[in-house]
Amino acid sequence: MDTSVNNVVAQTQVLAHYQTAQQAQMQVFKEALDTQQQQVTALVESASVEPQLARDGSLGTQINTYA
Repeated sequence: MDTSVNNVVAQTQVLAHYQTAQQAQMQVFKEALDTQQQQVTALVESASVEPQLARDGSLGTQINTYA
């Protein structure tokens, strides 16, 4: 009976360690997703800026013909 108690205690410790490792991995994963979201948001915002018309010359001063 002593052996089975020791096995249960050992398994409990292994599961607790596994759960801690899983929580750490999930935290890193969430941080990576947050970073990616910020990068994509910045990229989308920079792409949505309306292009400027040319300031001189005969092309692109009234309509953006370079787009």
